[in-house]
Amino acid sequence: MASHDQLKTILLMLLVLLQHCNANGKPQVPCLFVFGDSLSDNGNNNNLVTLAKVNYPPYGIDFPRGPTGRFSNGRNIVDIIAQLLGFVNYIPPFATARGLEILRGVNYASGAAGIRDESGQTDGDRISMNRQLKNHQTTVLEINRILGDDERSAEYLSKCIYSVAIGSNDYLNNYFMPKFYPTSTIYTQQQYALVLNDQLSQQLTSLYKYGARKFAVFGLGAIGSIPIARSSCGNGSSGAACVDNINNAVQLFNVRLKSLLPALNNNLTGASFIFINSTGISSTSPSLAFMVTDVPCCEPSSSTGLCKAFGNTCCNRSQYFFWDAIHPTDAVDALVAERAYKAQSPTDAYPFDIAHLAQL
Repeated sequence: MASHDQLKTILLMLLVLLQHCNANGKPQVPCLFVFGDSLSDNGNNNNLVTLAKVNYPPYGIDFPRGPTGRFSNGRNIVDIIAQLLGFVNYIPPFATARGLEILRGVNYASGAAGIRDESGQTDGDRISMNRQLKNHQTTVLEINRILGDDERSAEYLSKCIYSVAIGSNDYLNNYFMPKFYPTSTIYTQQQYALVLNDQLSQQLTSLYKYGARKFAVFGLGAIGSIPIARSSCGNGSSGAACVDNINNAVQLFNVRLKSLLPALNNNLTGASFIFINSTGISSTSPSLAFMVTDVPCCEPSSSTGLCKAFGNTCCNRSQYFFWDAIHPTDAVDALVAERAYKAQSPTDAYPFDIAHLAQL
């Protein structure tokens, strides 16, 4: 009779074979782990007491499973990246991931989450980046149990890709909400970018200690230009200045982040961090220039910016940049994901794209 260790080895071989059996050959990495906010959330907020959840129509109107908790009419960026990497199924949310399926990755992202624990608290409960790291610790322990020992688990995890896209709520649902948060009175924009990056650096280093080696870290988009931010800024020259002020603050964060990642590459043995230029991709894509950008596709709530339940939607969703007053449509997500995976410009990803990261 086979020993316990032999059974573990056979199980691992079977899992690898199953993972490799898809129409395109095999996934380029064994697993994908996802950390972030609503741009990546695929259902972790569904059972939380929070305003930041979207498990109702018209969300998912173009998704085969309907409303799942994705803040989109269809897929989000990490869904599409998973497809481009060759995964047959989408990466499951931590809220429902069970058993052997965690070996192909887990999505920990949470709507309204931030790098800072307090970011997004005005929406209610959310799973901050620090809480996401604790959830990942739970997953790693379970993977250790499945694979039989820490060494085998570490080898397995070192081949996975870790997607990190977080920070928007540290601005929209923290720094630029002075009625609820003191951060803008404590820090200048330059100081805040530094503080956020220092904390994110510690969080990424924690992921490294848990076994992560391949990191795709997304810069923030031009969040001052999203419909809900434009609405809060008002019209006229003062409104334009307000939009620019938010975008300039976010750009300080992105510049700092792009310089942080090479330092982590130098300091953490065997680590590979890449920077995805979300703002640059969105601003240099010719097809996006012809999309409707000033209004969302769905009928948004004036208080949350999310789609009203069972509200009206536009018919030509592929021609709209924004699905609700905050989040992009499936069409925009697809374009950003494709250029993050396979860069079309030297500025899309630094020092290289996700396709190259997968090959390391």
